[in-house]
This record gives sequence, structure tokens and C-alpha cells, in this order.
Amino acid sequence: MAVILTFFITHWFLSLFFHTFFLHRFASHQMYTTSKGWERFFYLSTWFTQGSSYLVPRAYGVMHRMHHEYSDTEKDPHSPHFFKDVWGMMMHTRNIYNSFVTRKNMPDEKFTQKYLPVWEKLDRFGDNMVVRLFFIIAYTMVYVIYAPNAWWFLLLPIHFLMGPVQGAIVNWCGHKYGYANYSNDDHSKNSEPWGIFLLGELFQNNHHKEGENPNFARKWFELDPTFHVMKLMNFIGIIKFKKA
Repeated sequence: MAVILTFFITHWFLSLFFHTFFLHRFASHQMYTTSKGWERFFYLSTWFTQGSSYLVPRAYGVMHRMHHEYSDTEKDPHSPHFFKDVWGMMMHTRNIYNSFVTRKNMPDEKFTQKYLPVWEKLDRFGDNMVVRLFFIIAYTMVYVIYAPNAWWFLLLPIHFLMGPVQGAIVNWCGHKYGYANYSNDDHSKNSEPWGIFLLGELFQNNHHKEGENPNFARKWFELDPTFHVMKLMNFIGIIKFKKA
């Protein structure tokens, strides 16, 4: 049981960290700059930690910029206020995301004017179904070897869809439940006051107020763990915060 819990928690938080740190705060918002070498390291780490649920940074960045531009309107790629349940929202989001990955749908130029990280070879490799299947088999083997009983296998779908699951929680809960520090002309909420389980991502109301601010926390009781890791990385020179 200890091995399974450790594996699940490690996978959850490593995947989530690179989701918020690289896909969200870098690819989407360019909250910091970094060297090309470090960018490639973060890019590779995002692929490895997301594994079977890898999200292409270019497509993610474009879609998230649209989310801020059209927050909680019919043009929002993932507002929960136009769907009966979270699964309907996830399918809608997946279709838009896939159209950007394959370039069947080209976004408005205003969403691509700001820098988007691109590593075509890694994206083709990471987005390959055989590679995704390899990760699925690897996750499953951990459970086959270490799970004390069959009930633990119910966690496997979360491993398989880790990135989209985390995104769905943030977009569904962060625009439906919680409190608001600001009036943003949308439904964004702060759903998790302590910011631990989603590493600051559920301070959606704060984030939609100041989309370029790397610190998603505002009140004294709010904590954005990712920002504090970023502060350390900025201090030692791995990244450099952009001036507001």
C-alpha cells in the first residue's frame, strides 16, 4: 500500500508542478524567461511526468489564452457554465485542443503573437499513441506488482489521464465553487484557500484578476506553493521573473 500511495502522490504532484509551472505560467503567460537549455529541460520534464496524458505546450498555451480572453462566455474553451457535467466540458475542451495540435483549426493571430514554446520532435514522440500506451502499461505494472487488492486499480484512470483530470478540476471547480476576492466579470472563484492540492491553481479568481502575476495567492491565508518554488529558481538564476 505504501508503494502505491507514494507512486500516486509523486505522479500527481510532479505532473501538476510542470503543468502549472511550464504549461500554464510559461507557455501560456510567459511569466518568466529562461535559457533555451532550461526550457528544453522543463519541456522534457513535462512530457515525462504527464506521460500518457502529455499535453502539447503550443496547443495548451493557445487554448489557455483563449480561456482568459473569453472567460465564461460561449467562446471559452472550457467554461463549466455551458455543460451539464464535467465530462461534457472535458470532451469539448479535448476537441478544441486536438484541433490546435493537428493544426486543423488555426487560432486567431492574437493568441500566437506572444512566444509559444515548440519542440516538434518531442511533441510528435510524446503525442504518439504507442508512447502513451507504454506509459499506461508501466503505470499498470506498478499496481500489478504492489497493489494490495483490486480496489487500488481504480486509481489507474487518474494516472492515465492525469493532465486533463487536473485541468478539469481547476476549470470546473475554479469557475463554480468558492469565494471571490475580485469582481472579474466572469465566474472565477478561489476554490481551495490553502492552495496545496492543486499547487495554487485553484486561486482562479485571483489569477483572472492579474493574469501575468506569477503569485496566484493574495490573502494572508492563501498559499501558492508553485510561486515559492519559482522564487527560489529566480534567486539562483534558473528563471527570471518578468517585470510587471
